[in-house]
Amino acid sequence: MKLILRFLKPHWKLFVTTVVLLTLDVIGGLFIPTLAAQMLNQGTAGGSFGQLCRTGLLMAAAALASGACAIIGGYVCAVLVARVSKDMRMALYEKSLKLSVYDFRHFGTASITTRTVSDVNTIQMALTNTVQLILPVPIICIVALALCFRLDREIGLVLLAVIGVLLMLAGGIMYSAAPLFKKLQKLLDRMSAVFLENITGVRVIRAFNCESVEEERTDAAFEDYAVTSIKANRRFANLDGLSFFFINLFIIAVYYLSGAKISGGSLQIGDITAMIEYAILVMFFLMMAQMVILTLPRALECSDRIQEVLDHTPEIRDFTEENPPKPAEQKDAVLEFRDVSFRFADAQEYALRHLSFSCRRGETTAIIGGTGSGKSTIASLALRFHDVTEGAVLLSGTDIREMTQNWLRDHLAYVQQKAWLFSGTIASNLRYGNEAATEEELLHAAEIAQAGELIRSLPDGLNAYVAQGGTNFSGGQKQRLSIARALVKKPELYIFDDSFSALDFKTDAALRRALADETKDAAVLIIAQRVSTIRHAHQIVVLHEGEMAGIGTHEELMENCQVYREIYESQTKEAQEE
Repeated sequence: MKLILRFLKPHWKLFVTTVVLLTLDVIGGLFIPTLAAQMLNQGTAGGSFGQLCRTGLLMAAAALASGACAIIGGYVCAVLVARVSKDMRMALYEKSLKLSVYDFRHFGTASITTRTVSDVNTIQMALTNTVQLILPVPIICIVALALCFRLDREIGLVLLAVIGVLLMLAGGIMYSAAPLFKKLQKLLDRMSAVFLENITGVRVIRAFNCESVEEERTDAAFEDYAVTSIKANRRFANLDGLSFFFINLFIIAVYYLSGAKISGGSLQIGDITAMIEYAILVMFFLMMAQMVILTLPRALECSDRIQEVLDHTPEIRDFTEENPPKPAEQKDAVLEFRDVSFRFADAQEYALRHLSFSCRRGETTAIIGGTGSGKSTIASLALRFHDVTEGAVLLSGTDIREMTQNWLRDHLAYVQQKAWLFSGTIASNLRYGNEAATEEELLHAAEIAQAGELIRSLPDGLNAYVAQGGTNFSGGQKQRLSIARALVKKPELYIFDDSFSALDFKTDAALRRALADETKDAAVLIIAQRVSTIRHAHQIVVLHEGEMAGIGTHEELMENCQVYREIYESQTKEAQEE
């Protein structure tokens, strides 16, 4: 509830306007039965035609005013809820940008997506219905009771009892259903995760003929959700019937009690009609409120889930966000790992131990090692996707934990192994790190990345369409475009995380030659599995089971490092056999 109030607060004027308009609508709706009763009483008592006309005109005016307030109030309410939902989604999105890789594993990507889309939709619907259908309930109950008590105290007490019983029933059902709706949201996360996994992995599923296996797994997730949903809906199955029963009981009580009162002259026929109309209006709003109550436990659970994300303290935090560091003086050692050890938060063993090396300006530093040796972890630590467990990572002599993440990443360009392109055009993707880049700069970077011929072969050139993830390009084409995107940024440090793996040897060699001239004013860190890719690096760091097994040039390591020599000989042997 605090979450909803937090996002309502900036739009309090719209909220107050909505409540006022809906209150006027409710009062106008109750005023009409009062006038109808007055007209009926006037007719039975021999009132003049002029009196009847005046009362009829008042009824028409009340109906018009009430209708206008309802229409305008509904529009204002829609604007209010849309703005609240937008703010909530933006808050979730901005928070997700601050979450680390570990934080995403904690929540789950599917769960973050569900909270941003489905949970906010649930809150949006519940908020709309609450404002339009629940907030008027106390007003209509108070006004209807006041009008009923004004006509007859005894019948007013009966209506009060009926309203009290209905409210207690609704509250009890809502309380008992809350745990089920909490379970429903977790099952919805599970459904989303299974469905997303099936959609993204459809090629693997088909390749292994596992459609029936995945159908059973997906059906089980859907079945769990359906069973729990049925249990929750059973709580509300009899609520409507009970509401009609008690309102009809009230009508019977009115007819029973009013007989003697009419004959005694204390009540008129029009008064009975008015009291029944009051009860019917109260019942209508209570019925609508009960329908809304169906969504409230779920909306409150969604609110708690969103609050959980917004209140989560990210693993990686900026301590100097208000006073970001000034650009450091250019130094030869752009990036330095100083006795770095690292262990993942959910792991017992260290992924890296006592790692020390420097990436110098104008030089290429390479990282090589076996699978699971910690190569890609080095890139994650340099980008501060994780914080070191021990030691320090320095950029231009400053510990990266003492600078903001934005400032750090402004000075780096990163190309990951699994190249990712965004939907749009080639130009928009290449400008991702430098929006002010000219077409000449884009084409120059593409030529260095060996993607110039590809762009020229496309009818639209730089304006060629790129599908989400770059699925309309091959793996090698995506890697070259990703490398060009990094070159357009012109940072102090380039990090290539096994980003030449999809290139053939000829393209790899041409790209490395072109990179040497283009990056002479920056430091280059290449993480690779092929010795041929890093053979000419100024220094090569060899990793083995998270520890540094050697450092030096190719020739030095061939003499002094057994691990490197084994890697080289195994790859050379494979190449000869091929």
